[in-house]
Amino acid sequence: MPDITTLALFIPTFFLVSVTPGLCMMLALSLGMTIGFRRTLPMMLGELLGVAIVALAAAFGVAALLLNTPQLFTALKWLGGGYLIYLGIEGMRSSGKLASDAEIAAINRKNLFGRGFVTAIANPKGWAFMVSLLPPFLDHSKALAPQMGALLAIILASEFICMSLYASGGSSLRRMLNQQNVKRVNRLSGLVMIGLGVWLWLG
Repeated sequence: MPDITTLALFIPTFFLVSVTPGLCMMLALSLGMTIGFRRTLPMMLGELLGVAIVALAAAFGVAALLLNTPQLFTALKWLGGGYLIYLGIEGMRSSGKLASDAEIAAINRKNLFGRGFVTAIANPKGWAFMVSLLPPFLDHSKALAPQMGALLAIILASEFICMSLYASGGSSLRRMLNQQNVKRVNRLSGLVMIGLGVWLWLG
């Protein structure tokens, strides 16, 4: 278990990293705008699983190996980026109507979960943050598992809180819309998705 000083430094540090706009936060905002907060939860759970894997990989040195394997890392980035760009184009081509409750209910939760997972795993900045930020907070003279368990709980709590803030903000915007502005929001949401995909490719 990390000492109190370590936790006091780690909690605000990682919260600031989490709350900064990035791939996962902007994806939560975009989905919150289009399908609402509650329906965005499967994506958030997928993202949390991806972040947990990245954090554990960083703690055990696997992340450094992946970062030093350009071909594999590039393939992940291009696949993830291409998927987000495809989703963005589909969103921009959608009709200028808010999805009905029945349409929202029919959205595949597995696809949303996978979208969040892929975004977290393929995010180069997420890997870079974990590799640079996490190891200094680990005391290698003590058992690794209890320390990593405590830090991972903080990481996932921070990510969930911040994604909830972004998704609920998008959901609030969705509720304020009238029908005339929906098409613009669909286009904006699609552009955000495309921007995230390009961001992955260039990152």
